[in-house]
Amino acid sequence: MNTRVSDDALVQIKKAPSEWAAFLRLKFANTTRGVRLVEKEHHGPLYIQKPFYPEGLDTPHAYLLHPPGGLVSGDHLQIQVQVEEAAHALITTPGAGRMYRARADGTPQTQSIVLEVAQNASVEWLPLEAIVFPSANAIANNTIYLNTDSRVIFWDVLCLGLPANKQCFDSGTFNQNLRIFRDGRLALQERLVLNDSNRHLLNDQIGFQSHPIQGLLVAGPFVGPQDELIEQLRSMSQDVDALLGISQVSDYIVVRGLGQCSETMRMLLQKMWGTLRPALLGKTACAPRIWNT
Repeated sequence: MNTRVSDDALVQIKKAPSEWAAFLRLKFANTTRGVRLVEKEHHGPLYIQKPFYPEGLDTPHAYLLHPPGGLVSGDHLQIQVQVEEAAHALITTPGAGRMYRARADGTPQTQSIVLEVAQNASVEWLPLEAIVFPSANAIANNTIYLNTDSRVIFWDVLCLGLPANKQCFDSGTFNQNLRIFRDGRLALQERLVLNDSNRHLLNDQIGFQSHPIQGLLVAGPFVGPQDELIEQLRSMSQDVDALLGISQVSDYIVVRGLGQCSETMRMLLQKMWGTLRPALLGKTACAPRIWNT
């Protein structure tokens, strides 16, 4: 399960002048001085600020920085995060990510996230929203490796098109995949593929029902049924301009949402995170300061 980028892969990145590739590898470990960022490796325009500790030394908040602000055709982002035994890390971004219109030749833009979480460790992956522009050709892969006693909270807020400008996602492709492995076995998979063959789903009743915003939150693994917790989450969705489905899939609570406003969706997921976090991690919610700026 070693996902470190090989020397050959890095050489290939550096040999592609027509592509803007970026790679970032982080390792968090529990030390005598608390949980620290003990290793950092990067190539290209992808960095991390010095972690903040608003909750104390055992819970760093790390902000990923991608100065270009978005991906165009040929761009590759690779992010690998390792959280060592008995450590915890919260990772977010200071602004929305963007996947811009692809070139005429359709060269894709890709983003790959790999999270490895050791025994008795946990990670929270809570970026701000991602905007997929019309005519993008975007691929987003998220892979999470858990051990028996490790835990994860993952969310994703996706904006298809530019609804504020009345531009829907009427052209282009988007391929998104989330896979969670536990002890080497696939425990949960969420997949979204949109292209010309199924674009009608954006408006169909069995699809997005003309909602350009999609929200996804996954938390777990939990031990046993979580009916009471799920009911608490469902009560939060009342009087909210969004369609929500909340269920337990195996040992994971999964929240899926459709809406008209990315900020509304993110605030709703943040509110649910405030309930899920203490139940799963034993920590009260402490929102990263960057979310309020």
